[in-house]
Amino acid sequence: METGINVKDVIVVGFGGGGVAAALALAEGGAKVIAFEKMLVPGGLTNFIEGTYAVESEILLKRNIKATRDEGFRELMDYSHWRANPNLVRAIVDKSGDTISWLETYGVPFEEPSADFFGGPRVWHLFRGFGSAMIHALLPHALAKGVEIHYETAVKKLLRKGDGPVTGVVVEDKEGKQREVQANAVIIATGGYGNNKEWVKKYTGRNLDEDIVCAVPYNKIGEGIKMAWEAGASEEGTGVLLLGPGTIPGLPPVSHLNAASAQPTLWINRNGVRFCDETIILNMIHAGNALLRQPGGIVFTIFDGDMKRHWEEFGGLNFGNYLPARTRLAKLDEEITASIQQGSPYVFAADTLDELADKIGVDKAAFKKTVEEYNGFCAKGHDDRYDKDQMYLRPVRTPKFYAFKCMPQFLGTMGGIKINERTEVLDNSQKVIPGLYAVGNDAGGMYGDSYCVITSGIASAFAINGGRIAAENALKYIGR
Repeated sequence: METGINVKDVIVVGFGGGGVAAALALAEGGAKVIAFEKMLVPGGLTNFIEGTYAVESEILLKRNIKATRDEGFRELMDYSHWRANPNLVRAIVDKSGDTISWLETYGVPFEEPSADFFGGPRVWHLFRGFGSAMIHALLPHALAKGVEIHYETAVKKLLRKGDGPVTGVVVEDKEGKQREVQANAVIIATGGYGNNKEWVKKYTGRNLDEDIVCAVPYNKIGEGIKMAWEAGASEEGTGVLLLGPGTIPGLPPVSHLNAASAQPTLWINRNGVRFCDETIILNMIHAGNALLRQPGGIVFTIFDGDMKRHWEEFGGLNFGNYLPARTRLAKLDEEITASIQQGSPYVFAADTLDELADKIGVDKAAFKKTVEEYNGFCAKGHDDRYDKDQMYLRPVRTPKFYAFKCMPQFLGTMGGIKINERTEVLDNSQKVIPGLYAVGNDAGGMYGDSYCVITSGIASAFAINGGRIAAENALKYIGR
């Protein structure tokens, strides 16, 4: 193994949203930066995001949208029941508005601000062109400022002697050749472990691709977390998932089947029994938590011909860039027919409820009792069982009848490495490991046991703002 080459000020491990932001901010400060990305292209999970969280941004202020730093701080802390690190939360929230201006300075394009659920705070700053547009806007500026980027190069280990500072990394190129790269500081931004079956089972108790699905299979296996732990880092938030609603596995986010599967119609578990107020879909984390409690994590979305025609004509509860609010599900019938013809184990249609129960394999008597009770609530305008909003009480009574078999999904993991509000990595004695920083999905402390949808886009904000904060503190550490 080669040693002692490419001596730099700072190494950035992973070149997604957090890594790109960190590298560019470091270069702004005059640092010599080298970044390693194991994939062939930059961006990581950030390529697929719709927007990012911010309060008191110029975008909001120009539209008279009131969303303050104090409100954002309180929302995150209350949602976590104060299990989140308040100093870290405050640092990310306070930085968020300035970061939107910083991104705009580099040409990042934004849509109108929105919310991730009906009636939510309009703090979700949607990118025009998704997160990949942000990455491709920032990338040329990072290169112009001298950031050295190596793709298809994985970081395998941090260099640290005893309790001393981190002094670099060991990297491995696509041919399997390893070498040491020395630096005065290292920022870890590898995106979590969402595609690591062993870790998902160990830290969440779920079986990846069997009773839970990772929505973005992007080879996130936790290397950054692992190397930090091996270097003495403490653990925090490792089992937290960014849960989504039930979904049909394997569908793209623009699928009209996918959109229909996540509507507040009648939901049942595999025993044929309703288990929640389906409007919790307005907070996808609540929906995901409810699904995880069901046998096998399975939910069936049940609806009838009238509901299907309503979605086709008027749209449903859709949000973000992939399927904006009120998008008409005009391809729904086509996609249902194609799925059934192809023998999909997830999409069903029948002329009667008895036939539908047989096809989805639930107890016929329990299913019919559930539908009768639910239709009764719809007729009287009040859900006696779960107090579902009358606005969404739509009966299941007009053929054809449909069922989508859905599984809980998650968009990423939300922790692993314990950090402070300066994104400095802490050891098991809660002391700073000199020269080591972690951001985004690799780091814990931003959440309690659940991601906070009220602060829409906070995961990407944790990465991007965290990257800038890490850069600022790394620059101080190296004396820039």
